[in-house]
Amino acid sequence: MNDKRRRIDIVLEDEYAGNLSGLELKELRQRRHTAEDVESQISYYRRLLHGRMDLLNFELRRRGGEEERTLLEALPEILASGMVFGEEPNLKRIEIMPPIPSKTGRRLIDKIMDDGVLTQLPDLSDDEIREALDRLHEVETEMSNQRKQLHSAIDTLQNEIVDRYRSEQGEATVPG
Repeated sequence: MNDKRRRIDIVLEDEYAGNLSGLELKELRQRRHTAEDVESQISYYRRLLHGRMDLLNFELRRRGGEEERTLLEALPEILASGMVFGEEPNLKRIEIMPPIPSKTGRRLIDKIMDDGVLTQLPDLSDDEIREALDRLHEVETEMSNQRKQLHSAIDTLQNEIVDRYRSEQGEATVPG
């Protein structure tokens, strides 16, 4: 696909995982691989958003007297929350990891998503933090919806591949 659109836009189009019967197995595998890679990117960005939201929520609780620790004292716990440890990594290896957009067109979100968020946090009012949380939640909701659509496309592609392996036509062979 020599297309200048974003990969996620291509993968989320109906025809990407639709009418698969005419595609060769190699193309099906490539589409599945691309969809999985895009899903991993979205998962990574969602985790970054969650980390920022966790920091902002902690700061609001601290300012409201619900927390006695400083943000820096609580930082290891905040950053570790939501992480699942075990034998498998939380995110698959991602082949293409574009940088987070440097400008979202919203000054407040740009400020929150900047890597220097900890140094900027004291300068934000409670209302600014709440507004940023609302906007970040909107972005996270959109990403969650995209992940659901990506999972559906991945499942459809995977099912087609499995069906071909099972078919009596011998169309597919397990790669060696």
